Amino acid sequence: MIFETHILEKPLVDYIETIFYYKDFKRDHSIERLVPTGHVFIIFELDGFEYYTFDRDTLKPNGTFKNVWIYGMHKDFLSISAHQDSEMLVIQFKTNGAFPFFDTPINQFNNKVIDAQDFFGNEILELRQVILNAENPSEKFKCVENWLNTKFDITKTASAELLNVLSQLYTKPISESNKIIASYPLSQKHLINQFKTYFGLTPKAFHRIFRFNEILKQIQNKNQLKWVDIAYEFGYSDQSHFIKEFKEFSRFNPQEFINSDFHKDEPNFFPLDKKG
Repeated sequence: MIFETHILEKPLVDYIETIFYYKDFKRDHSIERLVPTGHVFIIFELDGFEYYTFDRDTLKPNGTFKNVWIYGMHKDFLSISAHQDSEMLVIQFKTNGAFPFFDTPINQFNNKVIDAQDFFGNEILELRQVILNAENPSEKFKCVENWLNTKFDITKTASAELLNVLSQLYTKPISESNKIIASYPLSQKHLINQFKTYFGLTPKAFHRIFRFNEILKQIQNKNQLKWVDIAYEFGYSDQSHFIKEFKEFSRFNPQEFINSDFHKDEPNFFPLDKKG
């Protein structure tokens, strides 16, 4: 298997979390669940497979995607297909990073997976073909980097006041949500509207997502866990509140999550039909 990431420089490094490429990925499952992370993605399929999204309850296919698609900001989990010998190149934007490249309110993509051609037109398919023709990962990354630089508009960067609120949501406990929101110099309504435009979700939704992802990191590869202590540490009112939110983001209660060994996989997605 080939797996490589691209080292970014300014200005892209301030807006993009990572660009990575993989080929010949040997999976032991065909469906995986993605939990919300607070990121927007552009995904280039380079293997010729069709990919599916699945109904939350029945796991029956309800969407088909190929070539290039945009994975918007999600508040809830999403189940998608996985293939043997897959090949993809993925752009993962930082929470604050997508708007300068899309130049449209980011909440328009909320809870959606859309064909990138519907937004970028034929140029995104032409870029995919250039990526396919590139001889090695370094050349593929360079093609994508050049394209991103043509799309980047620094005038669409969020204000310092808005970025300060987002930074506090990353680093401070959820008990301080109201205080963080109150620190914004304009009205709460203005803050929410700006968050939706630049980042996609509301401040409180992001705070909950950031907290959940930090929990997933803390429980990764651990076998002895006291859920009461975790609920208290992360500011839940009680254990039932913690379990309710965990299920909202993953569809599993915490102990089911551990019993299924999902904590031994990547923290933000896990297989639903793992074999062996």
